[in-house]
Amino acid sequence: MIIPIRCFTCGSLIGDKWEPFITRVSNGEDPGKVLDDLGVKRYCCRRMLLSHVDIIKEVIHYTRPI
Repeated sequence: MIIPIRCFTCGSLIGDKWEPFITRVSNGEDPGKVLDDLGVKRYCCRRMLLSHVDIIKEVIHYTRPI
């Protein structure tokens, strides 16, 4: 849904790296090299970014009206 701010395993800050990561990967760059450039070294943090599925636009249709 929404990218977590911190890694679930080690607590490292990863939320600020999502936008540059997804932008560069969608432009055709290798995800591994992008993560290296962003300074994401731990495999637990890399997993958080690589395996995230952004489904917030699909879920928002099911919210209750206020």
